[in-house]
Amino acid sequence: MQFKSPEGVLECTPNALVVAGWTGRDRAAVDHHIEELAAIGVPAPSEVPLYYRCAPSLLTRDTTIAALGKESSGEAEPFLIQTGGKLWLGLASDHTDRALETYSVAHSKQICAKPVAEDVWAFEEVADHLDQLELKSWIFEKGEWVVYQEGTLASILPLTQLMSGVEMADGTAMLCGTLPAKGGVRAAADFKMALHDPIRGRTIEWSYSATVLPVIA
Repeated sequence: MQFKSPEGVLECTPNALVVAGWTGRDRAAVDHHIEELAAIGVPAPSEVPLYYRCAPSLLTRDTTIAALGKESSGEAEPFLIQTGGKLWLGLASDHTDRALETYSVAHSKQICAKPVAEDVWAFEEVADHLDQLELKSWIFEKGEWVVYQEGTLASILPLTQLMSGVEMADGTAMLCGTLPAKGGVRAAADFKMALHDPIRGRTIEWSYSATVLPVIA
């Protein structure tokens, strides 16, 4: 997989993928969300935060992915990749099967591709202002693009803290959690996302669509 950085093109073959969940910095809000999801059948996490292990082959640069059934949607997340002895920050979507979540969150994450943006920044260049980075996503709904998520990384546990729970060896990639969905989590086939650095005046953007595969028995 290739990534574009201000230093040039990076060649990397991810050999481990971690999807961090329940990473909100406000623990009371996280607990409340766990209770809300439990009410609709989503099992509570065994730990907070929780590190789901997924196949690195799920990471994709494709702008069209396939999902089983109609109940899936994306989540914009900070993306970390360790390669060449250096840590990089990018943007990815934890596309998830919402129906399968009620059976197993881990299964719901493993079943869906994880689109990842092409651009990355050196982590050392943003480490001193991570909380000011702005994360935003949109879904195409009822004929128009609507804001689905919006906020700063200050709402997510510090990325250095999240990394302390994972061995970030060369080839390790991690999705670092997300922001609440405006209007609630819901299915959406078309997804756009952006990570903006207001200090350095630059933005990483990516978009993709999910086609629906029929659920047959």
